[in-house]
Amino acid sequence: MKIVAVGSIALILATMAYADGSEAESPPSKKSVAAAEQGPPADPSANPSDAPSTAATAAPSGMPPLDRVKATPKGGLKNPYTDANADIVAQGQKLYMKTGCNGCHGGGGGGGMCPPLSNDTWVYGGDDDTLFRLVSEGTDALQKDGYMRKGHENVVGPMPQHGMIIKSDDDLWKIITFIRSNYRGGPSKKFGDQPTAPATQ
Repeated sequence: MKIVAVGSIALILATMAYADGSEAESPPSKKSVAAAEQGPPADPSANPSDAPSTAATAAPSGMPPLDRVKATPKGGLKNPYTDANADIVAQGQKLYMKTGCNGCHGGGGGGGMCPPLSNDTWVYGGDDDTLFRLVSEGTDALQKDGYMRKGHENVVGPMPQHGMIIKSDDDLWKIITFIRSNYRGGPSKKFGDQPTAPATQ
């Protein structure tokens, strides 16, 4: 009698588990077993030489900014965020203040003892790649990398390296997004002077 009762209870519990969707999983398919044996997909940032030399390499990954600069060919850094995203702009503003950008450039990027970040004069260029490298490396390293001064401001101070102060590439992209949100210059200059197409014959 006890065996029948125990068997009945087990059958009831199994039925209840099936009814609420918590039944045992079906055996894995051959395809999922093969994928598991291959391991996780390769991380292109783990071996920069294997990474494609496109803007896709700039996707935020939590990598320190200086490492991201070293791992990405010139011209390959592209901000994944736009200043139309209010949440990202708000996060960028907090990071901008937290990392001390306001001390030199003012709370809204309007300038102070260093150039404004809100007008259409970009001292080294206003594209994403140049701004990311400038903030990460500072002006001395940027110039050693071959970047030249393009614009001039009344107040110009050297940009110190912030690549060790800002914790990740994602944080730096958010700061740059906040800076873009405060831009007050001409629309065509928001991202600096665009390269001109080569003349055709």
